[in-house]
Amino acid sequence: MHDIQHLTIHGLRMAYREEGRGAPILFLHGNPTHSFLWRHVMPHLSAYGRCIAPDLPGTGHSDKPFIPYRFHDHYFYLEAFINKMGLEHITLVLHDWGSALGFHYARENPHNIVGMAFMEAFIRPWDWQQLPPLYRLVFRFLRMPLLGEIMIYGFNAFLNMVMPLLTLRNLSRDEKKSYKAPFRKPRHRKPMLAWARDIPIGGRPADIQRIFEDISQFLLETTLPKLLIYARPGAMVDEEVVNWCRRNMSNLETRYIGKGKHFIQEDHPHQTGKVLASWYHQTLP
Repeated sequence: MHDIQHLTIHGLRMAYREEGRGAPILFLHGNPTHSFLWRHVMPHLSAYGRCIAPDLPGTGHSDKPFIPYRFHDHYFYLEAFINKMGLEHITLVLHDWGSALGFHYARENPHNIVGMAFMEAFIRPWDWQQLPPLYRLVFRFLRMPLLGEIMIYGFNAFLNMVMPLLTLRNLSRDEKKSYKAPFRKPRHRKPMLAWARDIPIGGRPADIQRIFEDISQFLLETTLPKLLIYARPGAMVDEEVVNWCRRNMSNLETRYIGKGKHFIQEDHPHQTGKVLASWYHQTLP
């Protein structure tokens, strides 16, 4: 297990895990996880570069200030974290909301990115009709006033229901404890609800819809080396999305790693790490 380090960014202490030396490989997590998600993946790349996995604000061992926790808040601290750490010529490894943040950073700073690997990522804005019925129901409930608060602050729905539903194996008691520790207090669960309500579905919220449209266009235009790791049936990235990426993205490699839904780092951690290491070693300078 990697020791937790801290860096103060605009008065907020951001935690991160780090191992290895060389060019930076930045691992970004999403909802409702933190850098713990990458614990078995990072060692496979530590021989090739400096692996860094931050805990985004309000998650993991990072501070939990009273802020809105919208996309712009996370990006504000992430960009400052990258700058303060002096990270240059970065390879991104992205999952869930970490993908949106990472893609947005790459679009804004293409000169500072050498490659992007992603899994269960935000590739395009969502449409209500394209969501599977269960996902549609869950996100409609989460976006309803009061009901969403009850689901997150009362039932801790993402960690008690969504994560087990979208992970094939049963996490150990210690693993569950590690994921739940940052969110033991209901007031600390605000990021989970904010993230659920920030996903642009059917064009709303409009400000994040525009960002996602720009990200999607960037992915179509950029020639940066890209690796899409996917499982079947997937959750955010199903067979249709994989095929769309193959048809429309340049310099893209796709790798299937087995059965899985959303948290494929938990179902196939070492396979994920080996695929990343092979791609990094063979593709990137």
